[in-house]
Amino acid sequence: MHAEIGIAAAKAGKSFWIEKPVGRGATETEAVEAAAIAAGVTTTIGFNYRNAPAVEHAKQLIASGALGRITNIRGTFFADYSAEPNGALSWRFIRKFAGSGVLGDLMGHLADLVQYLVGPIAEVSGITKTVITERPVLEMGSGTHFSVIEGGKMEPVENEDYGGALIRFADNAIAAGAVGTIEASRVAVGPRASYTFEIYGTEGSVKWDFERMNEIEIAIGRKGDHVGYQRVMASPGFGDFANFQPGAGTSMGYDDLKIVEARKFLEAYFGGVAKNSNIHDAVSAARVVSAIEESAESKKWVAIKPATGTTAAISK
Repeated sequence: MHAEIGIAAAKAGKSFWIEKPVGRGATETEAVEAAAIAAGVTTTIGFNYRNAPAVEHAKQLIASGALGRITNIRGTFFADYSAEPNGALSWRFIRKFAGSGVLGDLMGHLADLVQYLVGPIAEVSGITKTVITERPVLEMGSGTHFSVIEGGKMEPVENEDYGGALIRFADNAIAAGAVGTIEASRVAVGPRASYTFEIYGTEGSVKWDFERMNEIEIAIGRKGDHVGYQRVMASPGFGDFANFQPGAGTSMGYDDLKIVEARKFLEAYFGGVAKNSNIHDAVSAARVVSAIEESAESKKWVAIKPATGTTAAISK
């Protein structure tokens, strides 16, 4: 329903802040983009993780050249919200309602964040798997994918629980020439919401995990007595941290990221500096997701059509 609502809002001349995935695939998302462009409205997407102050600090480090030339990245989004085999067959598992499974839900976030940090992904080689192939039927509207039904009637899961891809970055990316891997799972046992990235360069690297979102691990240089990672806590110099807390060690939370997202949307709407994610970012992430699905089916590398107007990290 996100696409239907987004198109209706644009046609009514209304700017909108919309959840991801915007559509059930790249085609639906592109239709929302076309409507927004035609109407000239401001858009923001629910890519809230990019607003974490530690993530913003990592982006600054990368852009400054402190890590040197980016060589490879690794990103994961492993969650356990569907790890229970008796978890109900909600709309998330039915293709006509959700489209893809974990790819649209979690991989879309990861595709956006990776491109926000180091630039557009040019091509992918993907693989997907449905781990729990049947789930107990849930009467529509009576519960969620967190609902557990013992001994219920079982029906097939229609989309993937796991998705992964080898990736190559575009020539105009900050990470031009770099390669990497991205993975997402909704049935991981152990991680609760482990959303991570590792970005490696010729002079250093950074690591971040959403489960410890107020921390970042940084390694700069190859010589000396303190080579290796240092754990750095988010502080008032990182992103929007100072708008919430007075000093390091006093943590921000998930809901604070949504407040930052709302502020960026309003600033863009009222003509300020546009720091918000936008519908073009949603299209870019959706094209990555759709390419992974296509590649998993064809067992071939799939090139991704470049998106315009995004906030991806482009080389100058």
